[in-house]
Amino acid sequence: MGFLIGILSAFFIAAITFKIWYKSIGGRCVSKKRLDGKVAIVTGSNTGIGKETARDLARRGAKVILACRDLQRANAARDDIIKTTGNKKVEVILLDLGSLDSVRNFVKKFLGSEKRLDILVNNAAAVGLENKISKDGMQQELQVNHFGPFLLTLLLLDLMKKSAPGRVVVVSSRSHLRGYVDLSDVNCEKKYPGFLKLYEIAKFYNVIFSNELSRRLQGTGIICNSVHPGAVNTEVGRQLPAILYSLVKLASWFLVKTPEEGAQTLIHAAVSETVEGTAGKYFVDCKEAEMNKDAVNKDLARKFWEKCVKLVKVSQQEVKCIKI
Repeated sequence: MGFLIGILSAFFIAAITFKIWYKSIGGRCVSKKRLDGKVAIVTGSNTGIGKETARDLARRGAKVILACRDLQRANAARDDIIKTTGNKKVEVILLDLGSLDSVRNFVKKFLGSEKRLDILVNNAAAVGLENKISKDGMQQELQVNHFGPFLLTLLLLDLMKKSAPGRVVVVSSRSHLRGYVDLSDVNCEKKYPGFLKLYEIAKFYNVIFSNELSRRLQGTGIICNSVHPGAVNTEVGRQLPAILYSLVKLASWFLVKTPEEGAQTLIHAAVSETVEGTAGKYFVDCKEAEMNKDAVNKDLARKFWEKCVKLVKVSQQEVKCIKI
């Protein structure tokens, strides 16, 4: 019994030591920049790092739109952000990235009420979704993680350019380093790679999209970068099997960042003066980091972009603001 207690004690000490160390290297956004008069959209902002990013932008004075699928939770998040920041310019608009109609409806409603857009944070993500094709003809996890945000971003670019300078932040993951794109099967319909590999592929899509978008936005005043928030204690894996998700949440308390800590790199990319003029980069712990070498392949990125445009059925009129 004493031996078992010793082992458990050693484990908890090691876990707590790791947590303290991990926090110490996590990086924080040190910018004090104000955002009064600016408008920002944060997707998936009813919880986790999205909510903490929205809270920070609101605290800086921005009008913040919480773009979320669950209106009840989003409204609760809005009320909490208003209470803690004193900024009443926090609103909720329904957005389900798993539906292209919902994306288009969100954009229509947003453009009908706002005259500018300065910051777009594509944060919403999901892992462990059921392997099925959505009504839009896309693998649903890829649609939520990439194709939905891809369409959303394109449809908002015209207003962003008119509001320039501005920033697009694409939340990816270190797991993108193990991802890839198969141009013959961008939608992963021919062969399902498994939910973990599919997430790695989706996160690779985020980075290569961010890089190609940054090239297409050169000279517009809009910069786009991708980020890895770190291992964060959030609900991103809530679609996983219950037992697996419970184990992940248990381990998370010891081994990963809080949502507020995880949001720091998103905030850094969205507001920091040191990022001005920096585009097509990948940030980890508020510093530039090395990305998957295939993500910087311009020819691959161009062909991938063209495949995505066809999959989300973008019309020339919808993207008049950017060459496709």
